Amino acid sequence: MAIPLKIKPHNLNDYLEVMSKAVFQAGLSWAAIEKRWPAFVEAFAEFDPKKIAKFSNEKIKDLLQDKSLLVNEKKIQATISNAKTLLLLDKEFVGFKNYLHSFDSYEHCAKDLKKRFSYLGDLNVYYFLFRIDEPVPPFEKWIKTIKGNHPRMKEMVEALNKKYGNEFGDAINKRQH
Repeated sequence: MAIPLKIKPHNLNDYLEVMSKAVFQAGLSWAAIEKRWPAFVEAFAEFDPKKIAKFSNEKIKDLLQDKSLLVNEKKIQATISNAKTLLLLDKEFVGFKNYLHSFDSYEHCAKDLKKRFSYLGDLNVYYFLFRIDEPVPPFEKWIKTIKGNHPRMKEMVEALNKKYGNEFGDAINKRQH
């Protein structure tokens, strides 16, 4: 299985790409999406939110016909909606990162992300924030709050904490105190 890596976002495209990967992976294997991800990047204009926000019904039909992608209309619509929301928050907070840092806790940030963005649930939000190197609760504590067994998430967190160190759980604790 391909373990998704952490990134340091340099622009809105980076945020939207990680968020969109979380959306498109829902219900599918990470390896299946990873194998096709270069086609997603091309089809979705390198995840440029300004371009995606303008996708027409014709463009959506074309994406649905693209055999190099694993897509459904709801996930495409979510990506378009999320691009628009990302642009609005970036403008309102003078930077999307400022929006993310406007919360006093992971819980408040996660709740707002789920409210504002389409197709983001508990797992997707944790995945998104973890991958963009934002503070998240320690996995073993957080996973107890989520229904079900999520071995892919556990494997990703363990592999990346091993690679990068486990300072991310400490960072959330510092922010909350």
